[in-house]
Amino acid sequence: MVTLAWIARQVALAMRYCRSMAHHAHTPPPGFDAALVGNALEAALSSGKPTPVFGIVGLQGSGKSTLAGQVAALAASRGLKAAVVSLDDFYLGRQQRQQLAQEVHPLLATRGPPGTHDMDLALDTMSRLQQGVHVALPRFDKLADDRLPTTQWPVMENRCDLVILEGWFLKTPPQHPAELLQPVNALEQLEDAEGTWRRYCNTALAGQYPPLWECIDKLWFLQGPGFEVVPAWRWQQEQSLQANDPGRKAMSREQVERFVQFFERTSRQAMKPRFLLKRGRFLKELLQERHAEQGL
Repeated sequence: MVTLAWIARQVALAMRYCRSMAHHAHTPPPGFDAALVGNALEAALSSGKPTPVFGIVGLQGSGKSTLAGQVAALAASRGLKAAVVSLDDFYLGRQQRQQLAQEVHPLLATRGPPGTHDMDLALDTMSRLQQGVHVALPRFDKLADDRLPTTQWPVMENRCDLVILEGWFLKTPPQHPAELLQPVNALEQLEDAEGTWRRYCNTALAGQYPPLWECIDKLWFLQGPGFEVVPAWRWQQEQSLQANDPGRKAMSREQVERFVQFFERTSRQAMKPRFLLKRGRFLKELLQERHAEQGL
């Protein structure tokens, strides 16, 4: 029987994995332990729904895509069909973001923060997956910084047994307006001095995303050691993108350092313990175990 304490112990392994990555930032992650992946699949299927939605959330580079792929592969080995969807695949296209940049704020030309996703597409995709009808799964090309043509989207012809949704700020609540007054990094201080960009993102987080969050039946949070490890983890991802497609140009280290600043505010909001407790039933015991390990 899957209990909250049992899930918490298993997900704690994932947290220890994330912490270890901070000490080996230049070593590609080997993947999660097979037992943990099995526990994740059991938890994902435990809702009893015809097509449950299993959410995986964590900082950039924490292993969300890795775990999602492993869970899907394990499901396939058991004769189950899983659809893997990333929040990143619902980014607005480059032209749409350029329009936002002209109409609202220049920083909105950069993908990533709340307000730079096509939520109509996201909700339609999730609805079709849950209904078990024909659906094409969007795919975003990060090197091209644009959505792939629809002809290159994988297609689900009929009902799948599981939907895995991974993303870096799933179920993160918006900040109080007073929390937006002070910039959190140089990007906000120098390029959003009046706070227009961060207010827009926060308003989008409050209004556009909750309907998508409601689709999630179970949520696992991969708790990394802190946002300070994200630049190294994201640089590692960029190097992997370049290695997989050496004929195209990825971001430089300096560009990555700037890029991750777009994610810092919402990432820090996502990691606040009082919000973690509300986003997954197992997280209270999980945090208690982590605090015990750290002597807190």
